[in-house]
Formats: sequence, C-alpha cells, structure tokens
Amino acid sequence: MDNGNISILIIDDDLTIRKIMSHNLKAKGYNTFEAPGAREAFKILEDIKVDLVLCDVTMDEMDGFSFCHKVRENENYRAVPFIFVTAKTSQEDKNRALEAGGDDIITKPFDINDLLIKVKALLRRSDIYKIYGAKKNFEQSLQQTATSRIVLVDDDASMARLFQFNLNKSGFECLIADSAEEGLKLIKANPPDIIISDIMMPLIDGFEFRRMLLADDQLRHIPFIFLTSKGSEKDILEGYDMGIADYVVKTSGPRVIVAKVNAILKSLGKERQKVVSELHNAANSMRVKVVPEAAASFKGYDIKQWHVPYQGIPGGDFIDYFVLDENNIAVILGDVMGKKWGAWYFAFAYAGYVRSALRIVLQTAKEYKASEILQQVNNSVYQDAKISEVFATLSILILNNETKTVKYSGAGDLPIFYKPADSNQVKKIQSAGRLLGFAAEGDYDEVTIDFKQNDLLYLITDGILESRNSAGEQFGVNGLENLIKNITSTEDAIQKIQDEFGAFTGNQFEDDVSLIAIRAV
Repeated sequence: MDNGNISILIIDDDLTIRKIMSHNLKAKGYNTFEAPGAREAFKILEDIKVDLVLCDVTMDEMDGFSFCHKVRENENYRAVPFIFVTAKTSQEDKNRALEAGGDDIITKPFDINDLLIKVKALLRRSDIYKIYGAKKNFEQSLQQTATSRIVLVDDDASMARLFQFNLNKSGFECLIADSAEEGLKLIKANPPDIIISDIMMPLIDGFEFRRMLLADDQLRHIPFIFLTSKGSEKDILEGYDMGIADYVVKTSGPRVIVAKVNAILKSLGKERQKVVSELHNAANSMRVKVVPEAAASFKGYDIKQWHVPYQGIPGGDFIDYFVLDENNIAVILGDVMGKKWGAWYFAFAYAGYVRSALRIVLQTAKEYKASEILQQVNNSVYQDAKISEVFATLSILILNNETKTVKYSGAGDLPIFYKPADSNQVKKIQSAGRLLGFAAEGDYDEVTIDFKQNDLLYLITDGILESRNSAGEQFGVNGLENLIKNITSTEDAIQKIQDEFGAFTGNQFEDDVSLIAIRAV
C-alpha cells in the first residue's frame, strides 16, 4: 500500500502529543488529521475516509473507550484499525480497550518506532480483512472434505432414518438428532457441511432452531434446509427470510432432498474455487511474499531453501535473511500457529511485524546475540494487544564467516538438526524458549555451533514432520533424522530430502512445508 493514500486520524487533547505523532507519521508518507476530542473526531470520520485511528483514553468531553464504542456502532467504521495511546497500563485497561473495539494499545511515554511498527502491522492486517472478509467465513468457504457431513434434525424417527439411509447411500455422512436441543449439541461436536431440519417439532420448532443457529457466529453460515410437511407460501417465505438455502416438502421424497443437497454442495464447490482464485490474484496484486524466491547468498556458507505452500496458497510459514555486515548474516524461519489457508491471514501481517521489529533491533544491536535479539522481538510482540494473541514459532541463526560459528536461539520451535561432516550421527538441538508473544520473558537460551567445512545444519517447520503416507504414518522426527544421516557431503541435501519426502507422502502434504539447509564451504 502506498502510504500517501493512507489517512490516519489522531485524537488527543494534548497538542504536543498530537504534533509529535503527526510529524513522525507524515515523515513516513502518511496523511494525518488531528482532533482534540470526540466531537471534532466524529466530524472528520464523516467527511474523510480514515484508514486508522490513534486515540487517547483520558479526554474531557468523552473518554477514548466510549468514543471507540460509538465508532464501532457505525457499520462504516467497524473495520477501521483503532489504537489507543494512553498512560493507562494495567491489564484491566488493556481488556477494556479490546472490549471497546480497539485493536491495540500503546502506553505513554511511547517509543515512536514502536508506534510506527504497530501502525504498519495494523494497516497490513486491515488490507487482508478488506479483501477476504471475516476469517471464519473464509476458512469455511475453503474447507473441503472427502465426505460431506449432514446433520438432520427431525422428531419423526422413521422419517429421519429413511432420509438418513438415502443420504448415506448417496455418499454423504448423515447424522440424526430427534430435537433442536440434541441437534445443536451434535452440530457443535461434529460441524457439518449442511443442516437439514424439520419445522414442526415439540418444545423448540424449526424456526426457533434456526434462530439459535443464527445467534452463533460459528454456526450461522452453515447452509440450512427446512424439511417439512408445511408447504404454504407464508411458511416458505418465513424460512427464506431467515437466510435458509432451500426448502423441501417431505412428500417430495428422499430423491429430492438428495438432489437439493448435491446442488448446494456443488454451489459451495464453485464458491470455494472462486475464493481460492481471488486469493491467488490478491496475493499477486499485493505482492505478498512471506518467503523469498531464493535463499540468500553469503560468503563461507551454501544456504538453500525448500518451501511448498499448502495447495499452492501462501500459508503460515515465513522465511527471511538479514545481512548484518560483511561477516554476519541472520537466517529466520517462523511458523504462525494455524493450519493451511487460515494461517495465511496472520502470516503476512505477522511476518511483516516481526521483520520490522527485527530490523529495528538489529540496527541498534551492539553485538549479534541470537537470544537477545529474540527477546527484544518478543517484547514488541507481547506488548501488542492483537499480535500477542497470534502465537508463532521462530528460529534465529546468526552465521559468522570469519569465526565459522553459528549462534542459534529459538522460540517454541522444532529442534534444528546438525550433522558434522566427519560423522553420520545427527544431533538434535532443541531450544527451551517459549512461543513468541506467549509471555513477557521468553527464557531464550543460545547455542553456539563451531561449523567445519561440509558440516550441515537444517531448520524445519512442522509440515515435514506431520505429513503422512498412504498408510497414515507420519514422517516424523525419526524419518527426518534417518534421511539426514544418509546424505553425503557431496550430495544436494535439499534435492535428496525433496525426493525421499515426496516418495514417502506421494507429494501430498498436510500443511506448508519449509526447510532451510546450510552447509559450511
């Protein structure tokens, strides 16, 4: 996004604070608008398309929490990123900020670089949400299972079993419940692709059951069919007013309900293809890169990478390289918690946030210690109200081509694998550090490896270990260790792993696959 097209509203009754923030944001190319209180701020929101709000909490005419709550009541401003800038520092204040609809909180006195990082990260997240809508809708539209599951709710046991038999015979998995209450429990325990419900049921009828589902954000978007003996125009219109997908009269018979289900699933399949296509196009148009095209080139080391996003769509893994000076390079491998497409939502914003934090840390570092760098990045992440809710693993290696040493520190990551050239034994080196953003103190340790010529070092994310073969067996740590043991110093390590891993899985991976191989030359 071009910063010149971004407008930021600054609300603070302290003129000096407003001017400091405005000056620094303008220096980064943003357009800024200032308001000393809520009344002027509302007018600016009405007149100008605002992309982000920075708001003080303690103000005279209306405090920041109340202002944010009012802003969120307006549908036009519900998705606008909102950061509280305040001297309030308690956990209660942080909770109030989030409950009011804020996205983040930064405390006064603040470091301007921290503020700029938060602004940049929130704007990136906002881009993603604008393009793809609510996260759960997106994930649901992408989910695809081999057998579609249907939950049928009907108090007529014989009719329910008849429809269940015909749906199962047609290749579906049909689960039945004899009441709305039991149906709700069944749906929550086994989320289906389609819900079918009778209307005339005792205690809770089908219309009320539909209202119960609509009140649940996790269930309201599941396609819903009314199955009933009531076929009046009034009943049908009432059903469609509640956002149902279709309406089937029981006397139509099982073949009709099977046809209706097939039609809905076919429509969902087309929607899924459309969303996937739009995701590819959007990723290309935004030039989203959480993984560079190729590994970095650095004197004294041969660095190679292998990355396969899940089904070709950018996922939760991210890779980066930072040349610190002529003798040092940092190698970064991270994995945002979450599987498959869902993790991509946060990977782009998160990777951008981590990269910005790393650059700031590295620019001011007096010496290159992986554990200290990791702790400073963790500090930034932990203090961010939204980012800290998205946990990630992170591995940091600092390679030195003068001393031929590698410094390693990790945050909740998988072990790295070290294979000396003069041995066929593989050493697992496991960090005890906590997940990035999990706690204020990450307890990050640092391991120094003396690297000799043709020694090999491997960093991985969990996509390799968790992928399975046709028999359901995971590749696992043992599979990777045994594979690494048999790689000779003259072989292409990445190619060897690609070939063996691909043969084991049939090239059907269960998540993003990321691997970095480093050889001393």
